[in-house]
Amino acid sequence: MPEEAYDGIEYQANAHDHGELDALLSVMIKEISKQKKLTPTWKIAYKNVVDAYLGTIPTTFEFNGKSYNSRTFADEIVGLNPDDYVVLTSFTHHPFYTKYIFDVPDNWLMGEAYNVPLDELESIADQALKAGYSIVWGSDVSEQGFSYYDGVAVLPETDEKNLEGTELSRWQELSHNEKQSYGHKSPVKEIVVTQELRQEMYDNYESTDDHGMHIVGLYKDQNGTEYYRVKNSWNTDNVYDGYLYASKAFFRAKTMNIMLHKDAISKEIRKKLSL
Repeated sequence: MPEEAYDGIEYQANAHDHGELDALLSVMIKEISKQKKLTPTWKIAYKNVVDAYLGTIPTTFEFNGKSYNSRTFADEIVGLNPDDYVVLTSFTHHPFYTKYIFDVPDNWLMGEAYNVPLDELESIADQALKAGYSIVWGSDVSEQGFSYYDGVAVLPETDEKNLEGTELSRWQELSHNEKQSYGHKSPVKEIVVTQELRQEMYDNYESTDDHGMHIVGLYKDQNGTEYYRVKNSWNTDNVYDGYLYASKAFFRAKTMNIMLHKDAISKEIRKKLSL
């Protein structure tokens, strides 16, 4: 539903901040799980806490002078068919051109991903963007080379340290000087990322499933090096009004998975995947 019908903010704030809500729900579930026998009341209590912070979801709402519910709005206005979208990844601990339950901690729904070679994953992304499709991007963002405020995600040749914590909470905890020190102000020489190096980073837990973003374009810097233009959800307070540019090296190393319309994939690869 549109944001004007349900903005999900009931706690006197201008932006989403789920820290307090998460803390309360975590304590609730921890204590509930200790009970020998559960009552049906716990679900009501849980829902009431969520509604107190996010608001009660409206059963119907007005949009452009017409009444909708979430189902009719999805069908008539959004018009997306979930069956048209596929998830792709690239790791060698599963056979290529097969799909498997994507083995990362945040895959709570046990969703499957199609496995393709790394060069093909990059090629699929490039061809999709050039054909006018955008891409959902699941990535590691707990790297020093991921600088939200400078609007870049790169993988420099110099030794990089992983930052503790992930996503927006990490950036909010940094001081102004710390934020400046993590940035990259100009193009840097990057690591050459092979299939083997990518797998090693995954196996060693150097690559983690931190955050989902939206790749919307393919651009070049002043040296002709290609970057993906990425729409982030954190805010609009960085140098590119909330967007960032992810290098091909960063994409190849730190992409956990991508999701895109199946028509954006070439017929040859779709055939290999039995799509």
